[in-house]
Amino acid sequence: MTVRSGTRPAAARRLSRSAVNAIAVLSLLVFASASAVAPARAQEIKFPNPPPPPARSKIAIERDKSGQKQMLVKANEIKYDYTNHLVAAVGSVQIYYGGATVEADKVVYNQTTKRLRAEGNVRLSEPDGKVTYGEVMDLADDYRDGFVDSLRLDSPDRTRMAAARAERTKGNFTVFHNGVYTACEACKDDPKKPPLWQVKAARIVHDQGERMMYFEDARLEFYGHPVAWMPYFSAPDPTVKRKTGFLTPSVMTNSNFGTAVDIPYYWALAPDYDVTVSPTITTKQGLLMQGEYRQRLLNGAFAIRGAGLHQEDKNYFQRSDGTTTPGYRDWRGNVESSGQFALTNKWVWGWDALMVSDKSFLQDYNPKLSRYRVNDALQSGASEGVSQLYITGKGNRSYFDARSIYYLGFSESDVQNQIPVVHPVIDYNYTFDHPVLGGELGYKFNFTSLTRNEANFDAINNAALTSGTNGQSSCLTADTAVKTPANCLLRGTPGTFSRFSAEAHWRRSLTDRFGQVFTPFASVRADAGSMQVANDPSVANYIQTGDTNLVRAMPTVGLEYRYPFISTQSWGTQTIEPIGQVIIRPNETQVGKWSNEDAQTLIFDDSNLFRVDKFSGYDRVEGGSRANYGLQYTAQFNQGGFVNALFGQSYSLFGTNSFALADNTNTGLDSGLDTRRSDYVARVSYQPSSIYKFTSRFRFAENTFAIQRLEVEAAANFDRWSTSLLYGQYAAQPDIGYLTERQGILGTGSIKLDTNWQFLGGARYDINAGKFDQTRLGLAYMDDCLILGLNYITNYTYSGNVTSNHQIMLQLSLRTLGGTSVSQSVSSVGGL
Repeated sequence: MTVRSGTRPAAARRLSRSAVNAIAVLSLLVFASASAVAPARAQEIKFPNPPPPPARSKIAIERDKSGQKQMLVKANEIKYDYTNHLVAAVGSVQIYYGGATVEADKVVYNQTTKRLRAEGNVRLSEPDGKVTYGEVMDLADDYRDGFVDSLRLDSPDRTRMAAARAERTKGNFTVFHNGVYTACEACKDDPKKPPLWQVKAARIVHDQGERMMYFEDARLEFYGHPVAWMPYFSAPDPTVKRKTGFLTPSVMTNSNFGTAVDIPYYWALAPDYDVTVSPTITTKQGLLMQGEYRQRLLNGAFAIRGAGLHQEDKNYFQRSDGTTTPGYRDWRGNVESSGQFALTNKWVWGWDALMVSDKSFLQDYNPKLSRYRVNDALQSGASEGVSQLYITGKGNRSYFDARSIYYLGFSESDVQNQIPVVHPVIDYNYTFDHPVLGGELGYKFNFTSLTRNEANFDAINNAALTSGTNGQSSCLTADTAVKTPANCLLRGTPGTFSRFSAEAHWRRSLTDRFGQVFTPFASVRADAGSMQVANDPSVANYIQTGDTNLVRAMPTVGLEYRYPFISTQSWGTQTIEPIGQVIIRPNETQVGKWSNEDAQTLIFDDSNLFRVDKFSGYDRVEGGSRANYGLQYTAQFNQGGFVNALFGQSYSLFGTNSFALADNTNTGLDSGLDTRRSDYVARVSYQPSSIYKFTSRFRFAENTFAIQRLEVEAAANFDRWSTSLLYGQYAAQPDIGYLTERQGILGTGSIKLDTNWQFLGGARYDINAGKFDQTRLGLAYMDDCLILGLNYITNYTYSGNVTSNHQIMLQLSLRTLGGTSVSQSVSSVGGL
């Protein structure tokens, strides 16, 4: 049907709705083309009953033979002004072009200037997901250039912008006048309410080519209240993950270096590597330069970090008595590196490396780019630095690890020559994936080789602590007093020590028709060692000096027996389980001839009552036949929760008790295992639900039932808050260097004040000293656009030149704009 100009026939007024929509779509050729010459009279097509705006959907873009994109228009009314070359779409207008959509109350297209003017509730949806709102929008027909009045823009990364007026040119350069930017969601209850934070600026320039935003005369506001003003700053737009430029500065105050301002600059040199340079200007010590280089390769990544300065006031690190701390030097700094690479899907290799000018540099300056940096309320400073080269492999039933390690002591009391260098330590274990003799068979290897340049002694009585030069310990290596096992331990043997250990083990579990569980087990272990012990003063009183080659073996057979008695009640089940274990093996040989490096720690409690070998490392091997026995009770409630208790003892059946034999570190003495009948160990755990948990562990003296070791821990975890409390009491163990009883309480807690606010804290109280030796408090806010943290830390640090350290840190991070921090630290330095 053809509609002519002039008086319309009645049939034209009775057009069906489908026909009218078809006419609107056919009008594309007129709307999108300016080449036709139109008559002077305007023509109007009106819809008697305008259809509702169509639902948003994906529109296929058709192309004409020339390949140019076509424009699809939907509207209640389309008007043509052939005189002025204008086409107007009125009422619920939707225009689809090039993947973008314009929605408005009215859109006028000027065929001469090729511009669109949209008015009233304008919404522009672009192919990249950005949505722009405005009252008036003037655009070129390809949407690349134009301006918007009363603009509001929502991006797919949940950032929002608004402006009184915005102009876009060349399709990627937009200027927002009196603009507002935020990454916070609007308040659901009151969308007009100011967001948590926003940046208001006289002009915001968004360069989409560079993917940068520039703010001029900017104010940072929280809940509509200005808190900071900046004449100019820039930031990558939200689509950028890595961008060259200045990062957010941070400010810190410390008694060591005064007030410092850190101004980092980041270079995104390539998609796979970058550089960060971070000069830190201090008021007391001058310029601290820091840098980091990172690179990612196909199979891994590595980083190199460094920091250094020339101190302007090194005398700050000199004590009033004339002695100096490690920081008393002109040049100070550190270099670090780390990396890890995959060889296959099961093998990786890597390294960690650290070099420092002195022991306390990392503590005194806490470099921002260092991996040893302490930067939150729940983190403790490291007591040592680790440099290592390693390779690790993991199979379905096997594990391999080999590494060489160099430890660097951070405490002023550490003597570097007394810390060993581990040439390699190699571990391998494998468990067969099929039964052998009906049980599980496996084997493991360990090879350890290390060198120590100087002997390390430790006092074990009060006389040795004060009988040395200037009232110091006579067990200090530099002291000329003679060291003997009666007053000192040899914690570290000077020279080179190498040991290879191999062990095969087998275990099978059998259950008879009465429910008794029998577990026979067997193992055989062999050790071969070579030692070159330096003849340092007093070392010969502990171990043979010179070259020594040693070999030993330890075969073991045993049987473990369990007989659980189960009673079912209306409220749950009870299980009483007697446990017995008999181990048959020869005596440990060559005790004191092997240097004990990795088995110096021994804690006898419920966790290792039924361990076949209770030593913690390979340098000692438990010998002598032994019986371990105990009784375990468990109550399981139908509504959830349980009670578990264990009480037991170990008994030396025959042969020599390994724990009664002293080596160079007295490992085993004062452990509760060094008598024929061991101390009693016990555990009581009660967990009525997933909320509450109570655990206690005891060790009682065999003859007097006096408490030798006590740990009581209680924890509660509710929906919004959690807390834990640990009390420890440990009797004196003078044979291994603990001369007095130790008692302490450690408490931690956190509470979620609401959806976003959280308070956390922790403190450790030394009962014997009568003071808190560590306190940590933190208040944190976190939501989709802001992270805010306030931390307070007090502790006694690991370095001998610092008695206590008090630090307050404020951290602020705005999503898409970056973060900053302000900290103040006050150190109490002994004698300064």
